Amino acid sequence: MIHRALIKKAILEGRVKLLEHESINLLESYGIPVAKAELASEVNEAVALAKKIGYPVVLKIVSPDISHKSDVGGVRVGIDSDDGVRSAFNEIISNVSERAPGSRIAGVLVQKMAPSGGIEVIIGGLRDRAFGPVIMFGLGGVFVEVLRDVSFRISPLLEEEAYEMLRELKGARVLNGYRGMPPVDKSSLVRIILKVAKILDENPEIDSLDLNPVMSYTSGALVVDARVILRSMG
Repeated sequence: MIHRALIKKAILEGRVKLLEHESINLLESYGIPVAKAELASEVNEAVALAKKIGYPVVLKIVSPDISHKSDVGGVRVGIDSDDGVRSAFNEIISNVSERAPGSRIAGVLVQKMAPSGGIEVIIGGLRDRAFGPVIMFGLGGVFVEVLRDVSFRISPLLEEEAYEMLRELKGARVLNGYRGMPPVDKSSLVRIILKVAKILDENPEIDSLDLNPVMSYTSGALVVDARVILRSMG
């Protein structure tokens, strides 16, 4: 099974975090919709992958030693040409070499840029010592950063409990359609919530996972970034 191999590989390498492309592969193996992405080890491969995935794309540094990619100049968005990919790839590698010297570089992630017009939400989970897997849902942006508008449930959870997580947010009306915005596809969000719970239930090595942002649309939802932390074996 793909997800078991990914986790085993990370543990054997002494890592407590899956690399971003590994996190994406893990989510895809559970049927979670993710913005298409592949890892490039050099610039010509990045161009070929961008053509395959389709413009516009986003480029992100992938390194086990870098948690905040933007802080080291490791992210470029809205790239819409072969020359743009070449320039962004070389710039990212140069930035990382300068701002995070000595960091191990696995490559550069080439990812399809998510369509505009969606509502950002966050879906995650962690393994609590007392309660076991706990699932979290919240609105993205200022709602989670400033207002801490999130909802929690203990796993395993039923579909109706997942819908309750959406309804009990202070900003729930944003999901229902607000100021001319149409309502989002709540069933797509619920399916992702339930699959996140399944991932934690089936993989005891995972300590936490954070899907942020998840873009929610009138039809469907798409995970843009994913972070998966493993339990320390030490």
